[in-house]
Amino acid sequence: MIEPIEQTFEEHRSRLKAVAYRMLGSLAEADDALQDAWLRVGRADTGEVENPAGWLTTVVARVCLNLLRTRDHRREEPWEAGEEPPGAGAGTALVVDPEEEALLADSVGLALLVVLDTLSPAERLAFVLHDMFSVPFDEIAPLLDRNPAAVRQLASRARRRVKGAPAPEADLPRQHRVVSAYLAATRGGDFDALVALLHPDVVLRADRAVVPTPEPIHVTGVRPVAEGAMASMGRARFADLVLVDGRVGMAMLEAGRVRVVLRFTYDDDGLITDIDVVAEPERLAELELGVVEAGVPEA
Repeated sequence: MIEPIEQTFEEHRSRLKAVAYRMLGSLAEADDALQDAWLRVGRADTGEVENPAGWLTTVVARVCLNLLRTRDHRREEPWEAGEEPPGAGAGTALVVDPEEEALLADSVGLALLVVLDTLSPAERLAFVLHDMFSVPFDEIAPLLDRNPAAVRQLASRARRRVKGAPAPEADLPRQHRVVSAYLAATRGGDFDALVALLHPDVVLRADRAVVPTPEPIHVTGVRPVAEGAMASMGRARFADLVLVDGRVGMAMLEAGRVRVVLRFTYDDDGLITDIDVVAEPERLAELELGVVEAGVPEA
């Protein structure tokens, strides 16, 4: 016989999965978190739970927080595509549908997921639960062993980091237009459209974590740079525009983690003169990432 709390879990599964996905940014880990939460619910004494739906949200959030803390400890470990993502539970047995992953990422916003990955586990939990799911600070506080005022500060700090520090406003429309066109050309495999965005002497630099090589990559010229961009079409599906140190750039997400960030420099005509491809964990940690504000006008 299904217990009332387990029935409530099933009734709210979609919302609980949404919480887990925003906390973790990975469909596989979100499914793992729900499985773990389900087991915890089955073992818990819920006779005095007054708000089952709210209590279930805190159970899932606590599981996700533990996963984030484990992930944070393994941040510097290398990860190759096709391997088990760092932080994923050893019991992961679910097959993730790439289409479902893509739809979920689109519904949340890849740029937001990118920036959420730069927050500390406590900041991420405070921001996601309060700002995205309207959970009161006094209900979040016990999860973090802090008082509500401290949790409010965590959410506020996370909110500032999500917004980022924009470049001078006059530059943002041009940067937005160019990087949007770059991403569209890369996703669509439109070589000519990509070439049209590049300065004749464009330079691309990529660290050794992008492609395993003895030395960092240094490529000069329109055609070699464009061909390199075309080779990243698969990754571009999980890329989006973000603020990178206050300028419009791109970031690519894999298994809920920021794996590659592109920084662009332009000439006076708006052509791309330099592309810096960052993938080494220590370099990624130094970047200040933010969400590009909705409604940035395109020049």
